[in-house]
Amino acid sequence: MSEQRMPAPAGPASASASGSAGGFSRTEMMIVAAARALAGQRVCFVGVGLPNIAVNLAKRTVSPDLELVYEAGVFGAEPARLPLSIGDPTIVTGATAVTSMLELFGYYLQRGLIDVGFLGAAQIDRFGNINTTVIGDYAHPKTRLPGSGGACEIAINARQVFVIMRQSARSFVERIDFRTSPGNLGGAENAARIRREQGWLGSGPSVVVTDLGVYHFDASGEMRLDSLHPGASLDEVRATMGWDPRIADDLATTPAPTADELRLIREELDPDGMYTK
Repeated sequence: MSEQRMPAPAGPASASASGSAGGFSRTEMMIVAAARALAGQRVCFVGVGLPNIAVNLAKRTVSPDLELVYEAGVFGAEPARLPLSIGDPTIVTGATAVTSMLELFGYYLQRGLIDVGFLGAAQIDRFGNINTTVIGDYAHPKTRLPGSGGACEIAINARQVFVIMRQSARSFVERIDFRTSPGNLGGAENAARIRREQGWLGSGPSVVVTDLGVYHFDASGEMRLDSLHPGASLDEVRATMGWDPRIADDLATTPAPTADELRLIREELDPDGMYTK
């Protein structure tokens, strides 16, 4: 079933402000908000799926000089289409360098040359710790997930970490079943100490974008809702989280997608609706 689309803001003034030519889905709003968060960034380590759509949209809109780095060993890629996997040959289109994964991780990521690592997640907690390994007990799981891949290395070595994921009570949990990629661990102070002791280069998670809103992290290292997407409500946010969320005093409304952002998603980035429907 196709995802229900939110109507464009009514009235000439609102339509002009949003630039939207029609309705949009919550997934499209999530992708657009994630892409906008990349404004001003330079080098981004990205996986396939929703992170890849958001990053490629950013490169076409708010961050044209963004360099895309893929786990397979590709730097500076300009994929002709969205890759289906890390091994999809289209990833090397327009690349400035193609190396082994060992060289990519050792020479770029572990030397602190990646500005943003863009990740997805199956579960996330209030401190931005991520699970992509297993649902349930590790030895007797309900669901076995793909695992870390390069996500753990990205999470600890990229200067910032952005996360994009759909929000539900199953994914935003009080306690994740397995910590694949560390975020702010048990809080900012503890996380900063462990990063120093372990020699991790990154500063941890910065932004979490969902289909309901945009979250940043406060001084304690806990997630805080700073922007609510059109059509979403605080009641819905609270109902889809395993803890009582922190809400910004000056909670904003996320600007609706523009007509050009929607065209790029629908016509260039995901014309078959593989990820957006």
